[in-house]
Amino acid sequence: MGIPCFLGVDVGSVSTDLVLMDETGELLASLYLRTRGRPVETLEDGLRRLGEAVPDAAVHGVGATGSARQLAGIVVGADVVKNEITAHAAAAKAVVPDVRTVLEIGGQDSKIIFIRDGVVVDFAMNTVCAAGTGSFLDRQAERLQIPIGEFGGYALRAKSPTRIAGRCAVFAESDMIHKQQAGHSVEDIVAGLCEALARNFLANLAKGREIQGPVLFQGGVAANVGMSAAFERELGMKLIIPAHHGVMGALGVALLAQKSAQKGAQSRFAGFGRTGFACETSGLLCTGCANRCEVTEVRRGGVVTARFGDRCGKWSAKSEAVCARG
Repeated sequence: MGIPCFLGVDVGSVSTDLVLMDETGELLASLYLRTRGRPVETLEDGLRRLGEAVPDAAVHGVGATGSARQLAGIVVGADVVKNEITAHAAAAKAVVPDVRTVLEIGGQDSKIIFIRDGVVVDFAMNTVCAAGTGSFLDRQAERLQIPIGEFGGYALRAKSPTRIAGRCAVFAESDMIHKQQAGHSVEDIVAGLCEALARNFLANLAKGREIQGPVLFQGGVAANVGMSAAFERELGMKLIIPAHHGVMGALGVALLAQKSAQKGAQSRFAGFGRTGFACETSGLLCTGCANRCEVTEVRRGGVVTARFGDRCGKWSAKSEAVCARG
């Protein structure tokens, strides 16, 4: 029979996260992989690794989220495909049922979610500027020759944090270079950067809305103690950082897949051993109307199995018909 479990995948531009949890919500295995512009290959590799880590897993439900959730859902055979807001909110509520605010900073974007009485009532995302995201912090750590795992520790040792312009990634970096040339210590510069990025996050996303506790800090950047300390100073309250903060999106969509499975439907999970199954993707530009939609086409063995990205359903409806005949 195997161990009944549920799979969640969160595929973004920087990272691909996979979790396998049991019926009680405990993680059996989790993976953080760099997407590196190859979401299909990364998913295949992740599925293979999970299958090896939990060889007796019996998957009863699969969920997909992230910016590449539609493609990921097709590749893994997802039963549930949800946006990142829904997935992160579900994970946060599972950890802290009375959570009221969620701060999430990933590799390329950031978001804030407002929850009242267990329901998402508002949210905001920043996908335009990289300032404050994981990739930006990685780049600054590399430029300062500091291991990213020690970056936050430098901020905590600061004696007099410098003022850094945090509204733009380009300006923040040039301001840091200027402060270095002016003789400020690396610790003070790092602390100033963390404070600037925390202020920028709250100014751009919260926009004057009341942030009520409990507040959860999720995403890979939550591991940066300098950033969490800066947020706590700005908010005047303690943050809760979940044990699995880096894979909360995948965990949330796995929980949603479990909820869906309770309705009794058979899972469409493609299996752990589907590596090398000739899944190919390509794009086409539809010129049928002024929308000029960019449609993604997925083929297996030369046969079109799915299309998505169109607004009117012209192409996705055709792919559904193809799949139904196959």
